[in-house]
Amino acid sequence: MSATTSTTAATRAATTTPVRRLRALGRAELALLGRNRSAVVTALLVPLALPFSVRPAVDQMDLKGEGLSVGAVMLTAAIGFSLLFAVYSSLVSAFVSRREELVLKRLRTGELGDSEILAGTALPAVCVGFAQSVLLAVACVLLLDAGAPAMPQLVVLGLLFGLFLAAALAALTATITRTAESAQVTALPVLFASMLGSGIIIPLQLLPDRIADICQFLPLSPAIRLISGGWNGDLSGYDALGAVLTALAWTVLAVFAVRRWFRWEPRR
Repeated sequence: MSATTSTTAATRAATTTPVRRLRALGRAELALLGRNRSAVVTALLVPLALPFSVRPAVDQMDLKGEGLSVGAVMLTAAIGFSLLFAVYSSLVSAFVSRREELVLKRLRTGELGDSEILAGTALPAVCVGFAQSVLLAVACVLLLDAGAPAMPQLVVLGLLFGLFLAAALAALTATITRTAESAQVTALPVLFASMLGSGIIIPLQLLPDRIADICQFLPLSPAIRLISGGWNGDLSGYDALGAVLTALAWTVLAVFAVRRWFRWEPRR
């Protein structure tokens, strides 16, 4: 009997893979997300409504002079809003709530590693952001005549960079956030800076050169540039390489910062 029990335990331990652990944690996090109505509204409805609220401002922009169309600009805005609200904003609240409720601390006592805990917590929001971005892109193509992407590989690469950086920025913002209620306030600087300076609402091509040169180094700017340039086909090889290298630099910096400064204990 003892041998059978040992064999069963060993078999269970062997089948507990990182993928299984991430899947289990992701399902639990998705259930918690579904119970939070405000988080559901922020993640699902806000990114759908905001792009259409900025449509009048987009119509007033001189887009033809830069070779842009209303549909392509609206598509970039829609995906950008999805990254900011479905992923970044919702994850700031999630990380802070789980930390203050000692959920993250308890998870660290098990077999889950730190990176698995963070990835599992972020998994539902990232999947929602990805699915939402795809649906919004299809809607912009069908309803706003955004056209097909000229360089889809750059669009996909930019979206992947954007999803990862939005989640990493959420983890970093959570380190300075004391309560879940204050998460809406601490997230505002990144939200406003990204919306106004990363090309989400106003394409960087329409900004003065000096301001655009500064804004292109914001965390989400290279991802948005890859999405916009890849869709419009106006991104040269040199500019695409620069955007990819900038996004990689932010990725490395974000991983280092999260590993170094993420707080697992409640802030008192």
